[in-house]
Amino acid sequence: MNYKPIIVIAGEPYSVFLELFFKTIKNNNFRKPIILIGSKKLILLQMKKLNFNFKINLLNLKNFKLNSYNNKKINLINVNFTFKRVFEKISDKSNLYISECFDVGLKLIKKNKCSGLINGPISKKNFLKQKHLGITEYLSNRTNRKNKVAMLIYNKKLSVSPLTTHLPLKEVHKKLSKLKIINHVKLITEFYKKRFKKNPRIGVTGLNPHCESNFKSSEEDRIIRPAIKYLVKKKNMVKGPFAADTIFMKEQSKKYDVIIGMYHDQVLVPIKTLFGFNAINITLGLPFIRISPDHGPNTSMLGKNLSNPQSLIEALKFLDK
Repeated sequence: MNYKPIIVIAGEPYSVFLELFFKTIKNNNFRKPIILIGSKKLILLQMKKLNFNFKINLLNLKNFKLNSYNNKKINLINVNFTFKRVFEKISDKSNLYISECFDVGLKLIKKNKCSGLINGPISKKNFLKQKHLGITEYLSNRTNRKNKVAMLIYNKKLSVSPLTTHLPLKEVHKKLSKLKIINHVKLITEFYKKRFKKNPRIGVTGLNPHCESNFKSSEEDRIIRPAIKYLVKKKNMVKGPFAADTIFMKEQSKKYDVIIGMYHDQVLVPIKTLFGFNAINITLGLPFIRISPDHGPNTSMLGKNLSNPQSLIEALKFLDK
């Protein structure tokens, strides 16, 4: 049987991602062919350094065929990258390489029927240069879906989704709106209905501690409660707002499939505490499924061969279904 391939962008060259990729394909079998986009020279050198041995099946983007690959070798589309040492510090020198990898990946996605795209971790500070808050927003712009996407940190037991992503806390309240909450819930609901054939149970946090404020008009009263009331009328299974310090307690959280928070760390801290690397970052609203393992470049672990590949394994398993 022919399966749609999974596209994997290697991401930041000076990260633990290739180590995780080697560990993942060595110890797991996937039905669908995995197509890696990255530097052949860097891959060979890191394999040697980390004591892995895989043969490489070098692919040609111009003559790419969907059904001609398996995972007995690393199926690679080579993107040239100039470097002095196998392990260096993250810098702007990687930006062109990362951009070209995304260019190749998006061309494959656009021209061919692929199962989805996974990208390795990327330094937002260097690559995005404050032009985008994160890769979620970068890809939404690249696919003409600006302001129409949502970040979902997925685990089959409980998922979370921040309404705002990589914003300073002082800016969060300015970006909240009733429409933003409504659209966010719609994206999550549509995804769960399509992917899992279920109408998800969604809990929504407040912004302020205990969903209260010393001011006369709080965000809970002006924005969050009216949005939830509207969504309930439209037959969405949404409740809240809940205080963020209690919603993740066992008896509370098990009532929901997804918890939406008002800002990044409000929901990512507890989900990582609960599940560690057993979670994946899915971008909802793109023309394809995009996933990234839920961790960063982790340069402090470069070359040590001690990093945990679980999140990448979960990402590939999700697309391999």
